[in-house]
Amino acid sequence: MTFKTGSRNLITDVAGLRVGNADDAGLKSGVSVVLCDEPTVASVQVLGGAPGTRETDLLEPHNSVEGINAVVLSGGSAFGLDAASGVQAALREDGIGFAVADQRIPIVPAAILFDLINGGNKDWGRHPPYRELGYDAVRNASTDFAIGTVGAGSGALTAGLKGGLGSASTRLDSGIIVGALVAANPLGSVTIGRSRHFWAAPFEIGDEFGGLGYPSPLPDDAAEIELKFRQSAKAGMNTTIAVIATDAVLTKAAAKRLAIAAHDGFVRAIWPAHTPMDGDLVFSLATGKSGIVPEADAAMDLYAAAGATMARAIARAVFAATVAEDDLMPVWSSLTR
Repeated sequence: MTFKTGSRNLITDVAGLRVGNADDAGLKSGVSVVLCDEPTVASVQVLGGAPGTRETDLLEPHNSVEGINAVVLSGGSAFGLDAASGVQAALREDGIGFAVADQRIPIVPAAILFDLINGGNKDWGRHPPYRELGYDAVRNASTDFAIGTVGAGSGALTAGLKGGLGSASTRLDSGIIVGALVAANPLGSVTIGRSRHFWAAPFEIGDEFGGLGYPSPLPDDAAEIELKFRQSAKAGMNTTIAVIATDAVLTKAAAKRLAIAAHDGFVRAIWPAHTPMDGDLVFSLATGKSGIVPEADAAMDLYAAAGATMARAIARAVFAATVAEDDLMPVWSSLTR
């Protein structure tokens, strides 16, 4: 199988999806939303030890909701869960949601990352700003969007570098497309030792995050554990949150398996991943727009691609990060070796 990117190399190469970002430079935080053109099969897998979530129980295959309207990734720690209310408000204005008699209830699962200690001004007064950021993110939604220091990744940090918002896509030989969106804010590192080389290098397509490959030989410090804020690391201060999507036709149970497979990309791109101090989580979406029901070999390719695409999106998040005022950590582009 030969992996190729979709036309945009973004999650929106998956038909039926749009992405909107909203952020505040002074706050150093923001919101990203994935909007579904139609109610979409979805699930979730949490493997980090410190998650912050909303409406995730309904995504389990044994529960009755069959389609959701949007997924929210937000900064702000627990305060950021307000973003989903802003997304709901915008969708309700548009008449979108689960119909109950004469009411429409938008189904909007959400996850948050911790970016409260990153140099931004968090003195927001009585109410946190995330509800309005969520509303604005919906109104900004498009099939084309920026990555790096934007949206939910605008205040993200990794071990030694700024994190960010990343996305990537893969077109499989079967015609199925897989896409990933990630806000990369892990406790661990995405680069090998203190080098510029990304752990995700084997999965890179072209030079989408620098084209450096692996260093040869591997540096002596490759296996060393570099952690963000090692001396003060606490549960909830980190977290990589993501969405994996496909245009294949999947059941809710198969979508759950897709979310599980996408976590392999965390392990391929971050060292260490899934720590007790991270709330690592992947939402999955299956729009079914391709009309393809993957069988046997095609299903194996789909799940492999989920991990590879997620690893690339994580590297692209850090690769695309840009300098901002009062940054606590450097950007990848400033590294010299």
